[in-house]
Amino acid sequence: MSGPHISARPAPALRPRGALAIVERNLMIYRHTWLLLVAEVFEPVLYLLAFGVGIGALVGNVPGLADANVPYPEFVAPALLATTAMNGAMNETTFNLFNKLKTHRTYDAILTTPMTVRGVALGEVCWALLRGALVTVGFLVTVTVFGLVHSPLVLLVLPGALMVGFTFAALGLAVVTYLRDWQDFQYIQLAMLPMFLFATTFYPLGVYPRPVQLLVECLPLYQSIELIRQPSLGRFGAELIFPAIYLLALGGLALMLAFHRLDRTLRS
Repeated sequence: MSGPHISARPAPALRPRGALAIVERNLMIYRHTWLLLVAEVFEPVLYLLAFGVGIGALVGNVPGLADANVPYPEFVAPALLATTAMNGAMNETTFNLFNKLKTHRTYDAILTTPMTVRGVALGEVCWALLRGALVTVGFLVTVTVFGLVHSPLVLLVLPGALMVGFTFAALGLAVVTYLRDWQDFQYIQLAMLPMFLFATTFYPLGVYPRPVQLLVECLPLYQSIELIRQPSLGRFGAELIFPAIYLLALGGLALMLAFHRLDRTLRS
């Protein structure tokens, strides 16, 4: 007689249902807290009013650009939109995920089911993408109401924002596995705040000397801003290829590191 037939389990990376289950779980938990998304949209709107509109009245058009007729609010708005996509995704895979990982130890129970570590990781990244996309759409609607959208190419902002969200969600997932306690979040802020201020959010790259420009061009937020700012200003060409490749490559590498680190953290 032949022995009992044992069916091989699919590889973890090929089980999208596990990731979908994490997204469904988060939807059920957060269905009563969608006002938090309004708060995430409200912050960049304040920046837009303070810097884009307030200081923009003093600046006028932005000097040093190929198109000398770009008003300052139209220059700042796409950068804030990229920042919104970044924060919406990364906050989910850092602050909220650390709470599940270390405080509530949510994944200890989840991994007693057929769920895999990769399913957890992919699910949290997909959920972060969903939240980041919703926040981005909310801010894009606000920018449109302010009259800062003049090109149909602005629709390319949505896939661009998904790329930005993927990259920073994966980075956040990798980084959070190195954090020991809540005090370590200050290191994240120490990296995020200077990047927000200097990645051409409020002024063009040309204000820096060339060595500093090279450093700024290496920042993921700078490439994110370029990916969203160009179509927002009505430009579509080869200059979008490098930012897209950069973000997808960085996000892919960060996700692979997150798989490895999260597996070690949850199995220890």
